[in-house]
Amino acid sequence: MTFTPARIGQICALLSRVGKVELLPRFRAQMPNRVYEKTSAFDVFSEADQAAETEITAELARLFPGALLVGEETSGHDAQAIARLGQADIAFLVDPIDGTKNFTSGLPLFGTMIAGLIRGEIVFAAIHDPVCGDTALALRGEGAWMRRADGAETALRVAPPCAPGQMTIVAGTNFLPADLRPVVLANLPKFAMNFWLRCAAHEYRLAAGGQCDLLVYNKLMPWDHAAGWLLHREAGGYSAHFDGTDYLPVHTTGGLICAPDRDSWLAARDCLFGGRIPGR
Repeated sequence: MTFTPARIGQICALLSRVGKVELLPRFRAQMPNRVYEKTSAFDVFSEADQAAETEITAELARLFPGALLVGEETSGHDAQAIARLGQADIAFLVDPIDGTKNFTSGLPLFGTMIAGLIRGEIVFAAIHDPVCGDTALALRGEGAWMRRADGAETALRVAPPCAPGQMTIVAGTNFLPADLRPVVLANLPKFAMNFWLRCAAHEYRLAAGGQCDLLVYNKLMPWDHAAGWLLHREAGGYSAHFDGTDYLPVHTTGGLICAPDRDSWLAARDCLFGGRIPGR
C-alpha cells in the first residue's frame, strides 16, 4: 500500500513544518513576503507560496521517488502537466496556499492541499490549516478524518440530506459563465444561506465535517479541487459535474456540485439552474 499510516504521518509532519517555518512567519509579517499579481489584483501569489511549494515538492520527491509532482506555482501554466496526471503511476497535486488573497490580506482563512493519485485516480487527500495546526485527511475506501495538532483523530461526515430551502451553501458565482451567473444569482435566495470564503480548502473541510450542505464551483484547476473532492466523497458525500458526469482531476471545466447524496444533489442543481442542465 502506497499511503501507509507511516507515510501519512510523514506528510502530516511535512505540512505542519512548512506551515510553521514558511507560512506563519510570513503571514504574521515576521518575514518579508513579496506579493505578485497573476491575472488581476485578486489572483495573486507570493514568496510564501513559492517557498512552501519548493519544500513540499522536494520532500515528496524524497518520500516517493519517481512521482510526478504538479504544483500550482510551478505547473500552473503547463497544460501538459495536468494531462500527464492520468498516465503517471503515482502523482501529487500541491497547492501550497489555497486562499492566497486571504493570506496576503491578513485573513486567517487559508490552507495547504495535497492530493495523491495512482494512475489518474485520486486516492489520498490532505488539507492542512496552518493556523489551527490540524489536517483533514482522506484515503480512498478508508474514510475521512481530522488529525489535530496533538495527534487526536475524529471521523468526518457530511451533513444529513435536506431540501434546498434548508441548505447552507458555498457558491462562488464570480467564475460562472456570463449566461449562467444571473440565473444562479436569481435562485440563491431559495436556499437557506449562501457564503463564500475565497478558500476551497476551508470550504471542503466544512462540507466534509457536516458544517455546510452544498458546494458549487465552476473553475476547476486540479490543485484546488482534487484533495477536497476526495475528502468530501470519503466523508459520505456525492458530487458530479453540472451535467451529472463524474469529476476527474484532469477536468478543468464542467463545474462541480458537492452534496450529501445524489437526491439532494439533483434537487439543488434543479433549484440553482432552474431546471436547465449546463453543458447540454
